[in-house]
Amino acid sequence: MKKIIFFLMIHMTTHLYCQKIDGHLKIDRKSNVYWWAGIIREGHKMPLKSGYEANLYGQCWRNQLQPLLLSTDGALIWSEESFRFELNEKKIIVDNLESPLFHEKVGTSLKDAYLYASKNFFPPNGVMPPQEFFSIPQYNTWIELTYNQNQDDILNYARGIVDNGMPPGIIMIDDNWQEDYGKWDFHQGRFPDPKAMMKELKEMGFKVMLWVCPFVSPDSEIYRHLSEKDLFMLDNTDEPAMVRWWNGVSAVLDFTNPDSEKWFKGVLNRLIEDYGVDGFKLDAGDSRFYVGLKSLKDVSPNTHTELFAKIGLEYPYNEYRATWKMGGKHLIQRLHDKNHDWTDLKKLIPHMLLEGIMGYPFSCPDMIGGGQFKSFLNDTTIDKELIVRSTQVHALMPMMQFSVAPWRILDKNHFQAVLDAISLREKFKETILQLAKEASVNGEPIIRSMEYVFPNQGYALISDQFMLGNNILVAPFLERGEGTRKIILPAGNWKSDMGEIFSGDKLIEAKVPLNRIPYFELVE
Repeated sequence: MKKIIFFLMIHMTTHLYCQKIDGHLKIDRKSNVYWWAGIIREGHKMPLKSGYEANLYGQCWRNQLQPLLLSTDGALIWSEESFRFELNEKKIIVDNLESPLFHEKVGTSLKDAYLYASKNFFPPNGVMPPQEFFSIPQYNTWIELTYNQNQDDILNYARGIVDNGMPPGIIMIDDNWQEDYGKWDFHQGRFPDPKAMMKELKEMGFKVMLWVCPFVSPDSEIYRHLSEKDLFMLDNTDEPAMVRWWNGVSAVLDFTNPDSEKWFKGVLNRLIEDYGVDGFKLDAGDSRFYVGLKSLKDVSPNTHTELFAKIGLEYPYNEYRATWKMGGKHLIQRLHDKNHDWTDLKKLIPHMLLEGIMGYPFSCPDMIGGGQFKSFLNDTTIDKELIVRSTQVHALMPMMQFSVAPWRILDKNHFQAVLDAISLREKFKETILQLAKEASVNGEPIIRSMEYVFPNQGYALISDQFMLGNNILVAPFLERGEGTRKIILPAGNWKSDMGEIFSGDKLIEAKVPLNRIPYFELVE
């Protein structure tokens, strides 16, 4: 007979218990109760369906991950370490041999379950990222330049932003600005005068971030230097492990070693001091890169991802794509690179809604039009309408990030629709900023699902519209071709972007021309 251990936990004045049965937990499923899991890249598959299974160990699906499950009836499952789970028609089965599993019924709604998890497992630290992330667009040089990052083209990109009537914002100089992986100096051939470049970018009104990663190229002087100091992860022969990632084979820094962290932060601080860099896009760090490797301290692959993410807490201007258990922190979380197609456009809303209920309110829905650069290698494949609709999805989300230059690829009509979307964001800027400030204190998402705001009213499956706070409903158009879309309005009176007043608790249809983003404000 399996041994049952009850852990008594006292929160405020409520006495609750969590149950652990030899690391194996079985929960009865109810037909009218829906569940979400903290696998951000799988957000479009949620709420979870029978047959779904996942193992969180050594895997983050190239995006954020949280060891949490939440239900629409106020139940949750949490663990401090990774676990495996599966759903069948009758049960949710969870296994964890590393750490206790906390299973609690804390309320009656998805919101109740999330707020309890936020307060008790990853409380907000009260720090809000710089307001520029929310108030002005971000611009990433990746799609335009890919591996040809260079001073002239970066300045031309920035000038193009300003000259075409788009507001200057945060510009992120992506991979291959550097001499080599680990040698974080501007490449002398491609950047003849980086200080002059930085000066001009700042004068135009940009904040500047640089792409960095925890890898070091093995055929380099810096590798030999760091190897002598034992700063790398090791293989089973106790030599620096060679990790295969998307851009080659590299050694990887061991951040369980304080000297590795000290060296890496020293490099980042020098870039700030020498060039006036504002912050960093900290890429890679996925837990899959650490599986089977040895480190100074014996921790899980997921913990290595967490240690890399914690570095960003010291740099207000940061961005991460892969993190583990960093809910409640002031990190900028970006969705995994999406393809330039309509299928991936439809994933933006469910993925971003999942970010919010996993403790990551300060999130960015990838790059406008998609961040998967292979989709843009041939300009003839660019879908102008998709660029517009992608911009419109971003417009009323926590952040918006451009990469492909819309003034270069769009005709006047489509580009004007992009500018209109930017103008709409400006209209709601103060609302977004206020919600971001509140999120840093109360942990609530900036954008929220219909189920979160209007619990247990049959909205759990809606994934193509969202709430900005509690009073603004946004329903972007996600199909090719202008037409009409169906919008569900909850009870109440709703004023549309066209000025019409609708009585809610009904399904309506709205015409959506190219330049329209349907939204509705709850009114008295």
